[in-house]
Amino acid sequence: MIPDITVCPSLLTDGHTTYSPKALSQLFNGSEISHILAFPAPDSKTPEALEAVKNIGRLSLSGAQPKFGMVIDSNTGTLRYSQQGEQSTFILKPRPTAYHILNPEYCAANENLTMQIASQVYRIPTAANGLVFFNDGQCAYLTRRFDVHPGGKFRQEDFASLMGFSKVNGGSDYKYINGSYEECAEVIDRLVPSAAVAKLIFFRMVLFNFISFNNDAHLKNFSLIFRNGEYTLAPAYDLVNTSLHIAAPGFFALEKGLFREGMDLCDTRTVGRDDFMEFGRRIGLNPTLVEKEIATFTSPSDAVEALVKRSFLSEELKARYLTSFTSRQRWITD
Repeated sequence: MIPDITVCPSLLTDGHTTYSPKALSQLFNGSEISHILAFPAPDSKTPEALEAVKNIGRLSLSGAQPKFGMVIDSNTGTLRYSQQGEQSTFILKPRPTAYHILNPEYCAANENLTMQIASQVYRIPTAANGLVFFNDGQCAYLTRRFDVHPGGKFRQEDFASLMGFSKVNGGSDYKYINGSYEECAEVIDRLVPSAAVAKLIFFRMVLFNFISFNNDAHLKNFSLIFRNGEYTLAPAYDLVNTSLHIAAPGFFALEKGLFREGMDLCDTRTVGRDDFMEFGRRIGLNPTLVEKEIATFTSPSDAVEALVKRSFLSEELKARYLTSFTSRQRWITD
């Protein structure tokens, strides 16, 4: 059953029964697109669903969550799956089906919330995103592709590729076991003309991922975009509080953590303010600026609490989200 809503299912602002005008602008260039899809979820196993996903040109099946390409149909003005050979302009992430994922029905709401907190509260550029509902009521996450433009695609390269890692030379867990966030910043130094600005944004991304319990910020979840003849840091994507869905989340997605030599993390070793101060120093940020950023990210925020309360998480998961978020803030301030 499709829920009645009073909150924008993108920006989480009150007083909307569908996307707000601002959300429509960010997601669909102002076109009035419904948050309700005209077809059931792909895991519904109905004849209609099986037909809908047949030959749609699935983008990937990475990890636990399938991703599907989407476009706005020029005839109907509604979202539909992209067809084989058709350039998708959106990515749809339905509910994951892997057995080890806890609370899978709230993964989409979690990602939407975490992306909005990053963007609205902490000034981190993010991919435009929102929630959609299949006509059987299931919720999914929708994000606008930032690598696609009217004339084609910008070249997007994730940090695993930029650092030369793949399954062939890095193992099946190559995106987790190779590299550190310090080494990622060295890639930015090497390739991005406006490296100083990009490294500040990257620092915010890494700090936010830690505070928001995003334990899936691996090498493929950071990218550079090549456009107008130069590389820039891509907007943040795939931000999620993994503590709501994984039984035992760790400190960082990358096993080496912040530093190129690795971090000796154990049950009695927590990550704190000094680690992020050192990380900022190593990647070339001014210590005063790093202090200011840490203070911003660790200060109590009414805006974060308000977004959590207006999110599409269950009441139990809203409480858990806030508890995990504030506990990580205290780790860095204590």
